[in-house]
Amino acid sequence: MEQGGKTVFGAAVGILMLETRFPRIHGDMGNAMTWDFPVHYKVVRGANPENVVRGNPRELIDLFVDAGRDLVAMGADGITTNCGFLALIQDEVKQALGVPVATSSLMQVPMVQTLLPAGKRCGILTISKATLTPAHLEAAGVAPDTPIAGTDSLRCFTRDILGDAPEIDFAACRLDMIDAARAMVADMPDLGAIVLECTNMVPYARDVRKATGLPVFSIHSFINWFQAGLLPKGFPLELDDPRW
Repeated sequence: MEQGGKTVFGAAVGILMLETRFPRIHGDMGNAMTWDFPVHYKVVRGANPENVVRGNPRELIDLFVDAGRDLVAMGADGITTNCGFLALIQDEVKQALGVPVATSSLMQVPMVQTLLPAGKRCGILTISKATLTPAHLEAAGVAPDTPIAGTDSLRCFTRDILGDAPEIDFAACRLDMIDAARAMVADMPDLGAIVLECTNMVPYARDVRKATGLPVFSIHSFINWFQAGLLPKGFPLELDDPRW
């Protein structure tokens, strides 16, 4: 007999989405074709890039908890979000939902740091250096002296994502990411790896890798790891050797 208890089966990860209108290309967390596995989505009405990144997301905890409960009831076994700044509500959301919660790409930073040799540091590239505070780092378990760079003052990436623009020049966004990454490496010669805070940066992760020569980690790498724990791959109990 198979056991029930869910409405939807086969999707382990639930994604809490900010309420936005900007276009989402492949690689963006909000484009379902980004994932090699099925996911659940739930829009958190009233939470947007402006009030999460430049405001105080702690004021929105109840909205995220209510939406997260809907995802868990539908069938999600673990919850994530589509903004790295939501690290601030990690503890409250995981306690309320009772399932594993991975709010922010920033949670990878301590793990990535352990991979690096002595004298090398993991840095963060964020959409808003101006508002990424020590409180965000602490909530994600990140050391306070972690190097940080942002796309704040460049062409359009920060402006159009946080401004929820209905049209975006993604080629210009790519140049923003490359320029920010190169400047980061020039300013921080002890960098050994980069974590992309913003979930909208994933389409440019390969560009950043090429521009800097450094390993690049993102919400895409994090949620693929998360999925592997929530729904481990099954293997046949046999030795499939063509010689026998």
